Amino acid sequence: MNPGALRPFVVAFTDRLSSLGHTRLTVSGYEASARHFGQWLQNRKIAVAEIDDSVIHRFAQHRCRCPGIRQAARLSVKYVNRARRFVGFLAECGAVTLLEQEPPRPNEDVILAFQAWLRRHRGISERTVWRHGRMVMRLLPALGPDSMQYDAALVRQVILDEGKRSSHAYLKTMTMALRGYLRYLAAHGLCRPGLDQAIPTIPQWRLSALPRYIPSADVERVIGSCDVTTSMGIRDRAVLLLLARLGLRAGDIAGMRLDDIDWQEGTLRVRGKGRREIRLPLPQDAGDAIIAYLRDARPLAACEQIFLRIVAPYRPLASASVSSIVSLALERAGIDDPPSRGTNLLRHSAATGMLRAGATLDMIGTVLRHRSIDTTAHYAKVDVDMLLQIAQPWPGSVSC
Repeated sequence: MNPGALRPFVVAFTDRLSSLGHTRLTVSGYEASARHFGQWLQNRKIAVAEIDDSVIHRFAQHRCRCPGIRQAARLSVKYVNRARRFVGFLAECGAVTLLEQEPPRPNEDVILAFQAWLRRHRGISERTVWRHGRMVMRLLPALGPDSMQYDAALVRQVILDEGKRSSHAYLKTMTMALRGYLRYLAAHGLCRPGLDQAIPTIPQWRLSALPRYIPSADVERVIGSCDVTTSMGIRDRAVLLLLARLGLRAGDIAGMRLDDIDWQEGTLRVRGKGRREIRLPLPQDAGDAIIAYLRDARPLAACEQIFLRIVAPYRPLASASVSSIVSLALERAGIDDPPSRGTNLLRHSAATGMLRAGATLDMIGTVLRHRSIDTTAHYAKVDVDMLLQIAQPWPGSVSC
């Protein structure tokens, strides 16, 4: 098949697919669809600059009689989607202009402007910027399209309605996001000033609950549930060991890069909240698991992050994917009714295990990267032996 004027684009397209880690068979299938599309354009005397959405539709509907192509009454959906992805690549290269772009979501421009303001004036992390934008986007339909009509009663009612279907923790973060949004609007004259003062403070009694953890024996069962004869099992075991031994967060795993590990010193650089960096000792079993993953299971991809998806395109794991690894491992290990199913479960379990092994609160706080010793003292609640030492006799049992 001769793709004609699209030949250099076909070559670049297949190179892109290969760089993303697609198998040779998959790349070959995309190449065949792209070449077929190019030849069909030549047969119909359609110039590259004339490619638009209607042309793609005509290609999908044509009864194929193209030379070198197996004749079929109709092209399969999979085949057409491959050609459509090639046209999308042409649009990325600027070779064509597609009219039917994805319609913008309602209020998207407003949210993007708000997020830009957060980056410029608040200095918060990109993850927090994204989360606040998403939360405000969820509230905008209830607030209404005209921000000049916002008043204190409306703001409070929206928060009350949201509180009926949200957790306490979500509601607290959501009010922070809304408060920032109203300040942004006021700073640009887009709403009445002072509306942020109408947002009630959501009470939070810090450290009031017990840490959610599982015993050390159950942690080892979770780690041992990974099938190390598979690439996924090798990767997941390395992830679980880092979570269980160092109490890392999901974002720490997702953002971990190859140059964060100093193999000579046996340390791991971790970037935590507030853009703070710290070097932690890399446990032997976790280091061995990372080496096994890099040697035997990690896809060959030009990516700085250590942990990648198992299937192409090979992209870094998202924080939600790291949490899913924990959740699935709990199921495989048969841990019935765990107190939670995310990465924080292993973080709390690591802290509890260190405390019971004799580590001081200062040592635990350093590993977990707590800013305040009060946060670390939270774990003292689960040290029953220590609590018994300070427990006083019940007054009713003491004779006068």
